[in-house]
Amino acid sequence: MPNERSYETALARSNEIRADLPQHPEHYTMLTGDRPTGRLHLGHYFGTIKGRVELQDMGVNTSILIADYQVITDRDTTEHIQDNVYNMVMDYLACGVDPDKTMIYAHSAVPAANQLMLPFLSLVSEAELQRNPTVKAEMEASGHELTGLLLTYPVHQACDILFCKGNVVPVGRDQLPHIELTRLIARKFNNRYGKVFPEVDALLSDTPLLPGLDGRKMSKSYGNAISISMTPEETAKRIKKSQTDSERMITFDPENRPGVSGLLSTAAICTGLDPEEIAAEIGMGGSGALKTYVTEAVNGYFEPIRERRHAFENDLDYVKDVLHEGNRRANEIAEATLAEVREAMGMVY
Repeated sequence: MPNERSYETALARSNEIRADLPQHPEHYTMLTGDRPTGRLHLGHYFGTIKGRVELQDMGVNTSILIADYQVITDRDTTEHIQDNVYNMVMDYLACGVDPDKTMIYAHSAVPAANQLMLPFLSLVSEAELQRNPTVKAEMEASGHELTGLLLTYPVHQACDILFCKGNVVPVGRDQLPHIELTRLIARKFNNRYGKVFPEVDALLSDTPLLPGLDGRKMSKSYGNAISISMTPEETAKRIKKSQTDSERMITFDPENRPGVSGLLSTAAICTGLDPEEIAAEIGMGGSGALKTYVTEAVNGYFEPIRERRHAFENDLDYVKDVLHEGNRRANEIAEATLAEVREAMGMVY
């Protein structure tokens, strides 16, 4: 986690960028991405995807990375990865990502971008990599020994951001160390070999973290997440099975009533209402009325998104074409950037 001073500095810069974005969207190149480890859920949608679509429609140059190589930072298999990638593209398209405006591409399909790893690794020390809180957290969570890929994960992210000359990256506070390392790599490269890369800034999210249905962090592994791709019936079943408590009066109290409050938070973000307001409306209706309310809120909000997604499910060729075209464009950009890097370093090619 970054210290308070670096966070305040990043927040001030993020606020400046947010104020400037509507006036000068053409000044910004944004990159975001997701690991294809399963279906995207409501936390992904409200936390990142909705904001990506808004920036895309504002006129910002946007790219979305499907980080298939990064799946193996903490997993021993790539089983189901192809299915996960195609489903991720369907989710993006259904949520409003426009492939004519936003480049959607996969890690493994852009070798020139991954080739930036070699010069970038020479610009960071082992201590700088091991200090990264994400590396530490992933290492503790996985129970694995520290692999070379996990150790260099932040450098791989720097390659992702810098190959397309990204200068803004939407992140939460916990991801700031990655942006700081990317800034360090860009600065060191530019000072050592010549100006190639831009300064990168964090676009800090102002969306509160959406908890899972049980009040814990939303996660597929906890079974407390609602996937974008779920049917209305599956959504209703998942909400009905969620644990609340025996108290009939519905109140918003995240600390003492995590299950009830997680459901209220989900309904609130889908309706635009305050969770306390929803709790007051349900009152003595109990958990049954609460779950009915949440089910209707989620299914109502996602109905048009799911209708669009269903159309893409029946047109896999189009989904593949979107990814192939994104990969082609990404390769074009990566080859041009790699050529600049080679020239700056005086390489013969």
